[in-house]
Parts: sequence; structure tokens; C-alpha cells
Amino acid sequence: MCALVLLVAVAAVRLSSRSGLPSLLIYLGIGVAIGQDGLVGVVFDDAELTQVIGYAALVVILAEGGLGTKWREVKPALPVAAMLSTVGVAVSVGVTATGAHYLVGLDWKQSLIIGAVVSSTDAAAVFSVLRKVPLPSKLTGALEAESGFNDAPVVILVVAFSTTGPIEHWYVLVGEIALELAIGATIGLAVGLLGAYGLRHVALPASGLYPIAVLAIAVAAYAGGALAHGSGFLAVYLASLVMGNARLPHWPATRGFAEGLGWIAQIGMFVLLGLLVTPHELGDDIVPALVVGLILTAVARPVSVLVSTAPFRTPWQEKALLSWAGLRGAVPIVLATIPMVAEVPESQRVFNIVFVLVIVYTLVQGPTLPWLAKWLRLGDSELAADLGVESAPLERLSGHLLSLAIPKGSRMHGVEVSELRLPAGAAVTLIVRDGTSFVPGPTTVLRSGDELLVVATDPVRDAAERRLRAVSQGGKLADWLGTGGDDARPTESTRRPGAPAIWPPWAWRRHRPRVRAGARASSPADAGRTTAAGRKAGASRTADAGRGRGAATGPDRPAHGATRSAGTAVGERHRDELDHSQDTP
Repeated sequence: MCALVLLVAVAAVRLSSRSGLPSLLIYLGIGVAIGQDGLVGVVFDDAELTQVIGYAALVVILAEGGLGTKWREVKPALPVAAMLSTVGVAVSVGVTATGAHYLVGLDWKQSLIIGAVVSSTDAAAVFSVLRKVPLPSKLTGALEAESGFNDAPVVILVVAFSTTGPIEHWYVLVGEIALELAIGATIGLAVGLLGAYGLRHVALPASGLYPIAVLAIAVAAYAGGALAHGSGFLAVYLASLVMGNARLPHWPATRGFAEGLGWIAQIGMFVLLGLLVTPHELGDDIVPALVVGLILTAVARPVSVLVSTAPFRTPWQEKALLSWAGLRGAVPIVLATIPMVAEVPESQRVFNIVFVLVIVYTLVQGPTLPWLAKWLRLGDSELAADLGVESAPLERLSGHLLSLAIPKGSRMHGVEVSELRLPAGAAVTLIVRDGTSFVPGPTTVLRSGDELLVVATDPVRDAAERRLRAVSQGGKLADWLGTGGDDARPTESTRRPGAPAIWPPWAWRRHRPRVRAGARASSPADAGRTTAAGRKAGASRTADAGRGRGAATGPDRPAHGATRSAGTAVGERHRDELDHSQDTP
């Protein structure tokens, strides 16, 4: 039965990707279909077991989300995400609880529990939808970071409201939340940094051990945070975020392993939650769920976004998208089991309201999010594809073997191997194209779909990877576009005496005074430089003429090709001199 459910869930992903619906709805539907009111009639009502399994699945989902989140996207959006996951959560809880109390008629304890439960955006739902919507990186980073951060304070609030009800001294609760978040953040960052350092400096005997080690470290961060009475969810997300941006060995294998575990966790958690619900008991709670959901979506979420983004200069289009993109998913449903385990009065009704709310408003928000992004002109369909680089340590040789595939849309397409300008100590040793492998030359042109093997020594491994990523994003003009990285630029200590301070060198050469033919240089050094400049300019002009525009035909074409080769050779010698000058103290 479990294998059949898993196969059906995997096949359902295809339908989810085509329809634009978050896959969690399909998994919940599978659980309801095999439940006591469904086709199979499986009876399941263990809320405590569901909560334990839901917590475990949430740890895996947060770990997978942290490993897949890019720090360069999250960093600019970190202040906004922090405000949304703290101040925004508080505003959302207050507004939703007030509406649930006065419009639905729930008592304050139930209202506060519902307000806290539904204030958490779901990491699985947000990750699954956003990775299909080409939003600007700042918005994507803010939404992903918020979904990873806000679980921690919401769990603390739900547990507090489920055990003691309304808090008499609210500042005590705020202090406890701040302390638990600080402990969880400290432990998560420490475990992530130590884990990344260990994995980068210890060569494991098999590549399959790296993914297991990464997930074990993430779980250890959660356990450490929980044992220290901190936020384990924040600890696991931050630890995974640190490791995911540390360029660990065999990273694509680790990423694929974590993604597979994330899918299993989502499927298992959603199916189990679908089993827990009893559909024939939902009838009386549909209208209250719709009212609470409308308050949350139309009032609480927009107000929380406005308050959280008030200190920042956020355009109204981004505020509108942030307000609509607060997707709910399995996390609120899992959190709704906390009052059930604590035996809070009317906790079953709270669970039913949350379940209906999540289903209905995910159906509304998920498919319309791409349309809204397009209408607000926030979609970015021309983002260059990121370059996945896998690194295998060569321990005995004190080097690394970098393997990468040039994705579709990468600006590395059409770049010659010599134009990569890798640092000294790194070289492209093999290219696999259309199933055929060959050793490239300096003028070999790279194409989309090529697989490259790059050998780099330990000191230049990181610089080589940064350079490859820069060329993939900015092409051969990566330095001009500001994506070349500091390692591609000569510093004052490495620049050849007398060389220009501006990089690349041809930008400086355009400002040099022209020397007329036959003019005498003022010194032998000037004469050498003038001769080299003239030879280079002449070769470049002749090479341009050789390329033609298609005008050259007949016997002129071999001469032009030979002249182009001469120009390329001069350019290669010039680049070799620059590379050599960078190594000269």
C-alpha cells in the first residue's frame, strides 16, 4: 500500500507542474481518498503520532529548503524577512484572532490559537511554487527566508496558547521568544560552520557519504537547539543555509539526495494529515474557515506586510506580491495538532477550520501567483541559469576536480576556453559534447550542454569556481559587468610594474595617444610599447577584416584566416603575459 501511494504521489507531481497547483493539495487528496470516508476506508485518528511525524518531516523540509537557498539572494532581503517573521507574525496573529473572535464567535483562546497557527507560511508550499515563478531574486529570497524563519516563533506561540491561554504579561512571552530564537540561531550557525569546515577538509571514502553527513549535521542542529531550550527549527534552517552555500564536495549529489528526502517528507506528511481529517465532520466548519481565511488573506497578511516593510523603501508592486504570496500548507495543519495533543477544548474544530482554510486558499493563491507577478511586471524570465559545479577533492594530489554542465541560457555559450581566463593553477582538461569526449584547445568554443572537467590546485580552487560562475552569468564581459570577482583582477601587489591600474587592459588602451606611422618613440621602452601596440592594433583590424561580414570571397579567404590566427596568437601571448604578471611579486 505504501509503495502504491508513493508511486501515485510521484505521478501526481506531473499534474501539479502542469496545473500550477501546489503538490501538497494532491497529497492531501490522496490521504483523504484512502481515509475512513474514502475509497479504502483506513481509520486513523492518532494526533500525537501525526505531530511527531510532522515535526520530523518539517525538519527535513526545512533542511532541504535551507540547502537550496542561495545566500546572495537572501542577504539583501534578510532585514525584510526578519521583520516579516517576527513583527509580521505578531501583527497577523492579532488581526486574525480579533476577526475570528468577533466575526466567527470563537472564544479568545481558540481565536489566538487559530491566529498563531495560520500565521506561519509553509516552506514546502512556498519553495514548490516560487521555483516555478521567475521572480526577482530579492523577492524570492525574502519569501523563502520568511518561510524558513517564521516557523520558530509560531511554534512557540502555539505551544504557549495551547497550555496557558492568553498571556497576562505579554512582555514575558516576547522575552522567551527572543531568547529561544537567539539560542537556536547561535547553535544553527555554529553547527553549520563546523559541519561545512569538516566536510571540506575531510575526504570521505565514498561520495555517497557526503549527502548522509550533511543531513545528519542538519538534524544534529535541530537536536542541539531543542536540547538547549532554543528553536530547533531555526537552528536546522540556518545550519542548512550555511552548508548549502559552503561549496561542499559532491554538491549536486548532496542536493539531489536532500531534494529526494524532501519529496518523501512532503508526501508522507501530507498523506498522513489527509488520513487524520474526517471529511463528514467538516460541513459545519466550512463557513468559519472561509471567513477566517478571508480575514487572513485580505486584511492580516497585507497589514503585516505594510508594517514590516515600513522601514524599507519597498515598491508597492513588491508589497502587493508579498501580501499575496504568503502561502499556507502542511505547517499550519501540523501545528493544529498541538492543541489536540494538549486536549484543548474544541481543538478538533480548530483543526477542521485550519484544514479547510489551507485547502481553499491554497487553491486560490497558488495558481494565481504567476499571473499576479506578470501583471505587476515583477516576472524576470531572462535570468541567466545558475551554474552547478561539483567538486571532488583529490587528496593525494592536493587539488580538486571540478565538473560542471553548461545549462541552457548560460552566457558561457559561445565563449572560447582561453576567454574563461581561469587563474594560474586551473585548466579545462576535458569536454564531453553529445556523448563524445575530447581535450579542448585554447580556441575551443563552449556550447550549452557541454560537460567540463576542470582541474584546480587547492589555493585557486575557490577562485576558479568564482570565475566559472562569473562567466556563466556575464559571459566574456564578466569583468566589465562587475561579476568577475576580485580574484580575476590584478592587485597593486601582483600588477606588473608599469602596467595600467584599470582592468581589463583593453579599456586602458583606448585612452592611449595614437602614434602616427613613422613617428619616433621618445625612448627604447616607448618604442617597444608602441611597436607592440601597433602590432596588436594591426592584427586586430586585419582579423576583423578576415571575419568580414561575409564580403570576402575567393582567394582572399585563406589570407584572412591566416591573419586572424596571427591576431589570436598575439592575443594569447598578451593574456599569458598578464597571467604571468599576476604571479610575479
